[in-house]
Formats: sequence, structure tokens, C-alpha cells
Amino acid sequence: MARIYIHELRDWPRFTWDSRRLAPLLSEVRLRQGLLLGKMQSYSWDSRWTATLKVLTEETIKSSAIEGVALDPENVRSSLALKLGLRTGDLKNYNDPTADGAVQMMLDATQNFSQPLTKRRLFEWHAHLFPELRRTGNNFRVGAWRDDRHGPMQVVSGRIGRLTVHYVAPAADRVDNEVSRFLQWFDTAEQGDPLLKAAIAQLWFVTIHPFEDGNGRVARAIAEMCLARSDGSAQRFYSMSSQILEERKGYYEILEKTQRGSLDITAWLTWFLECLDRALAQSSRITDVALEKELFWQRLSKRKISLNDRQKKIVNKLFGGFEGKLTRAKWMKLTKTSSRTALRDIEQLIAFGVLEHEEAGGRSTSYRLKKVVE
Repeated sequence: MARIYIHELRDWPRFTWDSRRLAPLLSEVRLRQGLLLGKMQSYSWDSRWTATLKVLTEETIKSSAIEGVALDPENVRSSLALKLGLRTGDLKNYNDPTADGAVQMMLDATQNFSQPLTKRRLFEWHAHLFPELRRTGNNFRVGAWRDDRHGPMQVVSGRIGRLTVHYVAPAADRVDNEVSRFLQWFDTAEQGDPLLKAAIAQLWFVTIHPFEDGNGRVARAIAEMCLARSDGSAQRFYSMSSQILEERKGYYEILEKTQRGSLDITAWLTWFLECLDRALAQSSRITDVALEKELFWQRLSKRKISLNDRQKKIVNKLFGGFEGKLTRAKWMKLTKTSSRTALRDIEQLIAFGVLEHEEAGGRSTSYRLKKVVE
């Protein structure tokens, strides 16, 4: 018997759900969202943008990672900071069109969230994701709907010869009309709750699967756009994609189950809201760094301690998610200085009470921030 997908059902895309069942969960998520936004309003403007930079970096990297696409974190962060006009003092010189493209899409979705979503905008987002392919002009369709010339669009896993088909998307000749219906719904008040709208939009778009590749990343950017509308702010303080990556197996399982089921999407909405709730709960790990950093520099200023540019660069990196342990060798590499200069910089920071030794000593001497600067 042929498998039936939700886009083949007679009433597609008239989704239904159990509002009574969702109401308590939706209230909990809204409360956590409100508490987070209220907390962030108590931070300074600079700290809120520091947190936004960190969150958008996480969101851009993790959304790509869900699809197995690895982006360089420093390139993403530098691209975001430059495009947002943020001066962090430790930006990396780079040439990474793929990171830039992912950043362009994320920024358009989150900074221009109030603007209508159009086909042209979706084409631009898709082209941003594949800058190299766009230039080479090969057979991959960039910034255009798929044409299915190589067969139906399928989501598969496994080895060649033993592939498992998880999903078959609507035929290519349906795509333009399907996207038109989606966009007409997206910018209307038909579904008033922005959190539910984010969940429905992500499911609906990824079910249409209009592009040859990158559909998941575009769908998550659309969901981020809805969440930014919900927050009423271009500043972002939580990363949904970071949480989805943590729960990737469950994410794909609920997608597959929903796309093979009925138009009652209560289970999908429940999963999305629960995942969002966990993302909001985890946000303190990201956003608290902004406040720590602000208080840190305030304490140094109060003590009239001035750091040189090399020291500022390393301290900012330590707050921004330093990879591994800080050693003298890493200091030399990052600041392009001699061993003697690196040691002098480090010893001065220890004397200021900014750095302290890690427990391990000897040849593996490493250092960490002493965040409570008296």
C-alpha cells in the first residue's frame, strides 16, 4: 500500500490541534519567555547586544550543524559583529563566503522580522546558503524552486542500495502554488499566537520542501523570524537551533511521524513548545555571560586598571567561548607576540587578579579568568 503524507490529504494544509491540551504548556513557555526578556532589559544596551551576538552565533552555527554543515565559529562571529556594527576588539580577518551567507540569512530573518516574507526573499536566503554554487553556475538550482528532474524530492538515510525513505515531498509542479499559500498565511493574523505560528511555519515550509537543499535551515530561519516577532525585538537571547541540535534524533522522529500522520499536529506543536521551553531555560547559560562581562569591566574600571590591546583581546575571547585551555603558547599565537611578552602580559593579569592558574601546573600550565575581580 502506498504511503500517504499529510500534503496528499484532501484538507491539506488545514492543520488542527487540541488547544485545551496545549494551553498549560503554552502558558509556561510564554511565562519563561517574558521572564527572560524582562531580565535582559535590566542589562545595559551593550550587554544586550553582546548576548545577541553570542546567541546569533550559536543559532547560525547550530542550524547548519543540524544538517551536517560545519561552519567556523570565529568566522561566523566576526561576520555577525561586522554586519551588526559591533566592535568587540577581537574580530578575525577571514574570507568565508559560506559563513557570510548563513549570517546574511539569519540577520535578515531576525533584524528585519517585521518585513513581509516573499518568494524573492526566500530565493535570496537560499542563494546566501550556497554562494560558491551560485558562482559556478552548475546544475544545482540556487535561488530557485527545485524541478525534480532527477526524480521526486525524498528525505532518505542509509547506504546506497539500502536507503530508507523517510519522506517524499510534493511534486515540483505544486511547489510554487504551495509556497504562495504558505506566504499568504504567514503574513496574516489567521494564526494569532506567534509561538504557535513559529511551530506551524517550520513544519509547513519543511513539508513543502521547495528547494533542492537547505530546506531545514530556511525553515528554521522562518521560525526565528516568528520568534523575533513574538519578542518584538531584533535582539535575540535564546537559540532554538542549539536545543534542536541537542535533540536532533527526536526532532527528525517527530517530523517524520507528523508528515506521515493526520492534519492534527498537536504532537508536533507539543514537541516544538517543549523544545522551545528548554531553549529558554538554557538561555541563562548564554545571556549570563553578558552580565558577567559587563560587571567584570566595571570592576576593572573602578580600580582604575587599564589593559593593553593584547590583554583585552584575550579577556574578551575568554568571555566569548575560548576553545580549550589558555596557555602561553596560545597567547603567543593569538596575539602574535614573543614568549617573553606573552608571559609578561599573563603575569600582569595575574597580579591584577584578572587571571589565575588552573590546577594543573608544570609543562601544562594554563590559566583561566578570575571573574570576581576584587
